[in-house]
Amino acid sequence: MKITFLGTGTSQGVPVIGCECEVCRSLDYRDKRLRVSVLVETANTGLVIDTGPDFRQQMLRERVSKLDAVLLTHSHKDHIAGLDDVRAFNFLQERGMPIYGTAATLEQVKKEFYYAFESEKYPGTPVLQLNEIDEKEFEINGVKITPLPVLHLRMPVLGFRIGGFSYITDANVIPEGTLAKLRGTKVLALNALQKEKHISHFSLGEAIEVLQDLQAPQGYIVHVSHQLGKHADVSKTLPPGIQLAYDGLELTV
Repeated sequence: MKITFLGTGTSQGVPVIGCECEVCRSLDYRDKRLRVSVLVETANTGLVIDTGPDFRQQMLRERVSKLDAVLLTHSHKDHIAGLDDVRAFNFLQERGMPIYGTAATLEQVKKEFYYAFESEKYPGTPVLQLNEIDEKEFEINGVKITPLPVLHLRMPVLGFRIGGFSYITDANVIPEGTLAKLRGTKVLALNALQKEKHISHFSLGEAIEVLQDLQAPQGYIVHVSHQLGKHADVSKTLPPGIQLAYDGLELTV
């Protein structure tokens, strides 16, 4: 299974518009972070987790020409804003795009992309096939997917485990039941917004504690803001087995 980090940044991305901090002025390509998303590819299936505002750019950069489904973690704009651009795959594949999310997430999708669900659709609008999921395991083309319920302050969010890869973004609480589902994962991508404590995201220290407790052989930090610091500087401070992910990073699991 191949994992490609399409974007590893927070809701504003990095650099931030108008910011002159050293991170936003950095020339290191690893400090250029699009909105958070990941591509999971097996032998015959391609899945994207979240379609943020940079979805089109991410698909073009990685030259993705086949996509079987989209998994949505939650309905915040930086995770669904690019959903309209799946229409390119509608044309290429001559079919609708299956979209998987909770009832609350799909309800927001129907509100924000209302034109895709009208009885008389304007030509060229995306064809979105909504599939409601909860905490139960489900399959796409024979690929087993385990939802990982977490909390983003008080907002329920889903992470996902696919084989030995687990992915959690926008969380600051992981319930015991979800921790049990994470045991034995080989690679865990987990959000850490900044070094200081945050109201709805893990801090870097909190994320490291979770990763070390779960003892995943490989831990990757995602959903990074410019406030965390420069990639090269932060990387020097991380424990063995834990790294900052960066846009375009590829893994084989």
